[in-house]
Amino acid sequence: MKRYIRLSVIAALAAAAASCTNLETEIVGSYTQFPDNPIAISGEFEGCYYYQRNEAWFGRNFWEGVGASADEYIGVNFNGDYDDNGRYYRAAIHDPSPDNPGTGLMGDMLSGISYTNTRILNYGGAEGKDPIVAPLRAIRAYYHFWNMEIYGDVPLMDHVADEGEFFDRTPRAEVAKWIEQELLEAIPDLTEANDASTYGRPNKWMAEALLAKLYLNWGVYTNPITSVTNDTPNEKLDECIYWCDQIIESGIFEVGKGYRKKFFPDNGVQIKDFIYAVPFDPATLGGNQYYAGHEMNRWWDYREMGKCKPARWGWRPEVTIAGNYILNPECVDRFNLEGDERNLMIAVGPQYAFDSEYNLTDEPIIVYQDARFRKPIGPLDYKKTFEWDDLKKLDVGSLSDANVLMKGARLFKYPPREEDYTTWGRKQSNDIPVFRYADILLMKAECILRGGTATKGDTPASLMNQVRDCAGAPHVTGTPSLQDLLDERGREFIMEPWRRNDLIRFGQFENDWGWKHEVNPAAKTDLTKRLFPIPTGEMNTNTNWTQNPGY
Repeated sequence: MKRYIRLSVIAALAAAAASCTNLETEIVGSYTQFPDNPIAISGEFEGCYYYQRNEAWFGRNFWEGVGASADEYIGVNFNGDYDDNGRYYRAAIHDPSPDNPGTGLMGDMLSGISYTNTRILNYGGAEGKDPIVAPLRAIRAYYHFWNMEIYGDVPLMDHVADEGEFFDRTPRAEVAKWIEQELLEAIPDLTEANDASTYGRPNKWMAEALLAKLYLNWGVYTNPITSVTNDTPNEKLDECIYWCDQIIESGIFEVGKGYRKKFFPDNGVQIKDFIYAVPFDPATLGGNQYYAGHEMNRWWDYREMGKCKPARWGWRPEVTIAGNYILNPECVDRFNLEGDERNLMIAVGPQYAFDSEYNLTDEPIIVYQDARFRKPIGPLDYKKTFEWDDLKKLDVGSLSDANVLMKGARLFKYPPREEDYTTWGRKQSNDIPVFRYADILLMKAECILRGGTATKGDTPASLMNQVRDCAGAPHVTGTPSLQDLLDERGREFIMEPWRRNDLIRFGQFENDWGWKHEVNPAAKTDLTKRLFPIPTGEMNTNTNWTQNPGY
């Protein structure tokens, strides 16, 4: 008898869904007759897309767990209690705990899947395959993708549970194959429209991008995770190229000119590089105080003549010149191409104010010891290197050790608006891209480098150069190596959700960076940390589950 996730789901679940996965409330429809109006139906479906916009998933927990486990940054809090139950750093040193908030993403994904299943049942017919529910099938596949990406074997929830039915964990390879089939069936029924009506919602291009990403990682998902290396065979390289070509040939998307503006607070449907993004707006959709923009840029403020520069409140150094994340030195070193606009995002060395349009000025930033700016300490000068023990020297009530506070480079990729501080309590409106056209180009380049069949005269260099042209970076000459490709991905997609995924596929997740090996030497050889532990809450609910190896 199976005794695993019990999911009798609530069809009328409110947008703020509970994170638990033991949902035993009987299904109750919110309508005696379901809407047949396209606008009303769209509103019914909107709740299915909600779950990735909350605080946990694609919020603070995501960036402190999935994001920080890669080689880009480590979380700090600069308030004398660096540990904070490990949430700021444990993922970064590859020592996550089942109780750590950064690993606790599964509940939101399972809730999103179960809620979506009720809508598929209500609108999709007995088999849930009516064309009208194609967007819901795509978002359900997307939720399954992230769940298996992070945790490995996960419940394959392809229907609403019958009374007394329980979902076991399904092997990762089987989940990947189900996602493949689900997307292949849904894509013909998805709209090709790519405008305000589809922004942040699944359309044909979102599903094709997800399918390409699935195929790019096919060798990772269909082999034991501890056996994956850079040379793991991938039988789906040509399929990945095919779906990349479908998006390229659509003519809808482009990398454009000017990299940084894609991530400004007014980004949105007009950014033709965005295939699928998670929209945020504190006035309408709910800004997120804990996502990539806030956590990396919380110290940027508007206090003087419309300038965007670090606030200088002497009594709050963690806001003044800190920020919650500092970049690993190895990450900083990748931003080394002459003329590359992406270099401007890396705050290292002497710092100068940005104007209200985020253009860099020549006004140096002075650090003050008191809130009234009467005791200048000196210019703000971020040092690339950082010592682990420095984290224990910080004092929230003083700027007496400003040299320590200025250690570690920062990232200025998702800048805030003035009203994000004055009106919205530091909740930002920057949308977070998930699938970008630049990623399609680099995925195709990687597949060709790995032995896939080149098409339409594209070469890895020509594809990479399209991406570089957007940022004004110099062209690649000759044939780039796979390492060149990985480094380019590191520059292009910093603080987007793919770096951990990339490092595992390239067999470099255990490489030395930051302070990982100094603090946790076992991280050099422990391949089990390529998967997160199943959160304690899920293990307590599903008592017959076995925890992932290594935890």
